[in-house]
Amino acid sequence: MKKFKFLVALTTRNNDYQLAQEVTAQETARRLGADVEIIDANNDPIAQGQQLLQSIQSTTRRPDAIIVEPLGGTTLPVVARAAAEAGMGWVVLNREMNYAAEIRHIRNVPVFSITSNHEEIGRIQGRQFNALLPNGGSVLYIEGPSTNSGVPQRAAGMYETKAANIQVRILRGDFTLESAQRAVQTWLRLSTSTQTQIDLIGSQNDVMALGVRKAFEELPKTEQTLRWLSLPYTGVDGLPQGGQKWVREGLLTATVVSPPNTGLAIEMLIKALQSNISPSGQTLTTPSSYPSLEVLAPRGK
Repeated sequence: MKKFKFLVALTTRNNDYQLAQEVTAQETARRLGADVEIIDANNDPIAQGQQLLQSIQSTTRRPDAIIVEPLGGTTLPVVARAAAEAGMGWVVLNREMNYAAEIRHIRNVPVFSITSNHEEIGRIQGRQFNALLPNGGSVLYIEGPSTNSGVPQRAAGMYETKAANIQVRILRGDFTLESAQRAVQTWLRLSTSTQTQIDLIGSQNDVMALGVRKAFEELPKTEQTLRWLSLPYTGVDGLPQGGQKWVREGLLTATVVSPPNTGLAIEMLIKALQSNISPSGQTLTTPSSYPSLEVLAPRGK
């Protein structure tokens, strides 16, 4: 039986979810007898496209399929076409892809997407806000980069379920701790920041929530600083050694568990390559609240 080789292209390694994607890919490949190469683009969309094209054009280490979590505003349709023309499968993670059928017409290779259900993630986070702020309040909400299609989907889900008496103030990061820390530091330089009532920190991933906490920890220990540090902090990803651990340690109050999907991608690719049948459409993974909403509600009283 052929030993398949896959290339997994991550966005960065400066993010606990991306590191979990790497570990999951390695463990799944080892379990199923496949080879996997992991690369990352250090959050640079141009570099990501160049990396992938170099791999496709290589004569010595071309993979059977590419698994990529795209950076930037597109899901790399030009690169996907080049991969298909070279006989490689193509899997997009955590983004919607509308060209799968078109690419499959080029050559019979697996082309599909697997994504977290971003709107449901947002809905769960909105319900967490309601549980923690039963009388309403104000949320400092840290979004990811605007070029990532999952970011507005998470926000839309959150706005759909949050109570009308919960107000949201938005800052923007790039899913790294440092970016959220810088965003809060910039916000704190505004004279209005000290006049703004904040009752909860909501972040579109766990490490950005920690970045907000870090920004506050570096301030002089005033009454206002101590209040900011005592607020509920919530995030998304909920990895066992990330967000879930930080909830148990008290650094976060809650997270939304969104399981890594590189392992599922490898499993589906091997099945597709062996059967010569490509999955169609998009596969969604299922998020959940950690801890449960029933556990959170008493904390908001």
